[in-house]
Amino acid sequence: MKFLISNDDGYFSPGIRTLAETLARHGEVVVVAPERDRSGASNSLTLDRPLTVRQAANGFHYVNGTPTDCVHLAVTGLLDFRPDMIFSGINHGPNMGDDTIYSGTVAAATEGFLLGIPSIAISLAGYSGQHFGTAAHVIEALLARHQAQPLIQPVLLNVNVPDIPVDQLQSMQVTRLGRRHHAEPVIKAKNPRGETIYWVGPVGCAQDAGPGTDFAAIAGKHVSVTPLMLDLTAYGQLDGITTWLHP
Repeated sequence: MKFLISNDDGYFSPGIRTLAETLARHGEVVVVAPERDRSGASNSLTLDRPLTVRQAANGFHYVNGTPTDCVHLAVTGLLDFRPDMIFSGINHGPNMGDDTIYSGTVAAATEGFLLGIPSIAISLAGYSGQHFGTAAHVIEALLARHQAQPLIQPVLLNVNVPDIPVDQLQSMQVTRLGRRHHAEPVIKAKNPRGETIYWVGPVGCAQDAGPGTDFAAIAGKHVSVTPLMLDLTAYGQLDGITTWLHP
């Protein structure tokens, strides 16, 4: 198999190194990732300046752009082959619930999906970053499943793995996205010139974390596998808006 790998933590992150080493045991790997941390970049494309691609000593390619830029550039111009699958990650931290809207990790996989390639975003759902090997174990299990029964049509999967040893890991669960409370307030500070600056506040706590959600799966030490879709149409409001416009 031929794999394209990207992320939003940057080409130097331990997660992408683990991901590349894992997939290299199963096929040809090309890494095209941002030159720096682009967490929270979502699905943004760089349209106001040209992009450059450079190659690190370990063979990874890095781009002065977003995760979406990396995948788009790789598939539509950089590579001389079409990847069989695209993996984004392994992210250092969870991407669950509302996080998926902002996540650069999910965005890189989303771009692959939009280009017609089965794509998987994978995140280590903890901030200690101690057990990337557990995520590698899950990746190999997903690949084994794909090899036994290939994903015929493009899919977009958001996978979150508990940051625990492999022997404590429970089963994989197919989940839906949970929801968070509103984000915490911004954090005010002063720069050396005395000007007020603002840091975006931390994410809110889980609001909808009931059975079947990604939050519940991770809390139970399960791997959360959420299939995502991109149709943002609010179908339940179509009739109401039609009546509002045409009473």
